[in-house]
Amino acid sequence: MTLRIDVAALLAEAGIVDVDVDEAVADEHVRSSAYGRVVSVTASSRSRDRDGAIVATILRDPIEVVSKAAVVDLVDRIARKAIGPAEFRQWSAGLLPETDRLHPGNSEFIRRRIHDWVFCLSVNDGHVPSPGELAEVTRWMQRLLAQESTSPPVLALLAESGVTRKVRNIAKNRAVSHNARQ
Repeated sequence: MTLRIDVAALLAEAGIVDVDVDEAVADEHVRSSAYGRVVSVTASSRSRDRDGAIVATILRDPIEVVSKAAVVDLVDRIARKAIGPAEFRQWSAGLLPETDRLHPGNSEFIRRRIHDWVFCLSVNDGHVPSPGELAEVTRWMQRLLAQESTSPPVLALLAESGVTRKVRNIAKNRAVSHNARQ
């Protein structure tokens, strides 16, 4: 019964009226899609006041992979909108206690994603990481930086110290094309 109440409340708060709550409760795929829509509405809001409560509600879902995916989606969306690492760090600090109710592996995954985004936002703010700092972020974040960074020193670092050949090659090719445009 709690799941039904939670799903109905999330949908209502997000203004989503075209999802059958009973179907979402019965089918985790429908529920996962509904959570994705809730996360989209939540992330597009200017107010961050309800994010912690929304995450807490989603994390009560009995299927952790569904709730973890929704929370990671929210983390990614908020990080992409964040002004800088301090703002994102402050926002994520409110979510971290909620993630402790997850299996340790899932909780750690979310913590790593938050760490990756703080790192990325710091790089976007002009910080040039050391090879040791780069080694502390995931392959996913290294690949994202290689694909999106416009900083020649960061691309050079990734080209030399990226954890995979793919990351190193992407960074090297982007650094070359970036230098050619200048």
